[in-house]
Amino acid sequence: MKGKAGLVTGAASGIGRACAVALAAEGAHVVIADLASAQDGARETLRLVEEAGGSGALQVCDVTRPEDHDALCAAVLAHHGALDFACNNAGIGGHGLLADTDVALFDRIIAVNLRGTFLGMRSQIRAMLGHGGGAIVNTASNAGLRGVREIGAYVASKHGIVGLTKNGALEYGDAGIRVNAVCPGVIEAGLTEDVSQERKQELMAPHAIKRLGLPTEVAAAALWLCSDDSSFVTGVALPVDAGSIAGW
Repeated sequence: MKGKAGLVTGAASGIGRACAVALAAEGAHVVIADLASAQDGARETLRLVEEAGGSGALQVCDVTRPEDHDALCAAVLAHHGALDFACNNAGIGGHGLLADTDVALFDRIIAVNLRGTFLGMRSQIRAMLGHGGGAIVNTASNAGLRGVREIGAYVASKHGIVGLTKNGALEYGDAGIRVNAVCPGVIEAGLTEDVSQERKQELMAPHAIKRLGLPTEVAAAALWLCSDDSSFVTGVALPVDAGSIAGW
């Protein structure tokens, strides 16, 4: 990734932080994007990026706001002249049976996870066109590849991200833009912090490897998809899920 520059949303913690650090450690300049309320975490990510020998910058971004995505891409272009990669990682979760799910919660999950990814891709593709293309990696989920009880809104949002990934790949491949998704299983990160141990065990039940995944394990896959090593790979929803999809 030496000499390349790009962005990671939701980079103040968890998978986003791990992606930013992994990309920077391989030579990329990474713009670390997250909410204004998450800037303490974003600064810690920047510290880790620099500690790993990389370079980065901070940018406030609410992924539900199209103007924030435009400004984020503009920040990379101003620094580097091109947007080489983008990781759309920001996301939220929510638990409940479908009929018990609050409409406002459903709308919020769709707004952040699905609409936020769409808005990110929209700005990123526009920035990449005419600048030699680039690589976009969306964070979906193994819940974007199958149903999971009690997280229906999240499942719907992640299935949508997989669909956007495939369409983006089909529509912009000839322009040199590759679009892929990582589909994590149950990861030891923000979305599982407030989940009971019993619920974690239930979610991990399909895992062939009976443990939580690490953010760094997802980041390794995202790094590969951002790099030229995956130059013939696009439109893929790559499970990083301890084999949970293999048995379903």
